[in-house]
Amino acid sequence: MDQSTEYEQIRYEEPAEKVARIMLARADTRNAQDKKMLYEVDRALNRAMHDDAIRVVIIGADGPHFSSGHHMKDYSRIGDFTPPIMGVGGYDRPGQEGHMAMEQEIFIGFCWRWRNMPKPTIAQVQGKAIAGGLMLVWPFDLIVASEDAQFSDPVLAFGVNGHEYFVHAWELGHRKAKEMLFTGGAISAQEGKELGMVNQVVPRDELESYTLDLASKIARQPPFGLKLAKLAVNQSLDAQGMYSAIHSAFGLHHLGHANSRILYEMGVDPTGQKKIRKEAREQIEDGEKRMAEARK
Repeated sequence: MDQSTEYEQIRYEEPAEKVARIMLARADTRNAQDKKMLYEVDRALNRAMHDDAIRVVIIGADGPHFSSGHHMKDYSRIGDFTPPIMGVGGYDRPGQEGHMAMEQEIFIGFCWRWRNMPKPTIAQVQGKAIAGGLMLVWPFDLIVASEDAQFSDPVLAFGVNGHEYFVHAWELGHRKAKEMLFTGGAISAQEGKELGMVNQVVPRDELESYTLDLASKIARQPPFGLKLAKLAVNQSLDAQGMYSAIHSAFGLHHLGHANSRILYEMGVDPTGQKKIRKEAREQIEDGEKRMAEARK
């Protein structure tokens, strides 16, 4: 049953028995995330979790890229679309206080909420998942990536330590996490699999069918067993201090924002976007060069 008319920036689908799929539907912006999209994703996930007929949820995206990250020109405010969910408060306070409250709501608040939802979730990733794009990948249980998928967090160029849901060391290992952050470079799907971040790498034209088959296989398992297994693994990470580490890094993130407000009278280093775009062009050109060499 297609119930996507309830949403503007995503689609909610039930493509197979016991499986729901949430599709980011802003291909024209490479699925840049504004606040409306994030609230719609949260609402769709909540809907799937409360539907006893659904056992597995896929999150995917239209277009060539999974997500280019945060929509930098989103000037909407918390509360414009739906009442706040995480109960932080102070969203309209001046200075860093209001900025921090906003990010506590829709960034680490939503990511942690999604990570702990009880049903298995699968991220279906193609093309680029950049910075905030990783925040729509890493909270989910499994990652199936197309061969062309790339994962990066280049926001150190903005004068902060990385994107807000800071689980880089768990996802990549501490040395690779430092390399990703220090250089702003991308990790390929295959490298992500070798690091244990990605579960499966498949050809682009098989991404949707493979992910749906995997979801359907998982959906045949007893739902309570799935819930308990997810809790057991997540609590193993909790025992390692993941939640405390996220909040520690989040404090450093906002120290970076506050420093930029003093230096530049804005929350980030204004030269950062130009640096990131330049590096992205170089990566594309390097990839095209390698492909041309491979065809010789």
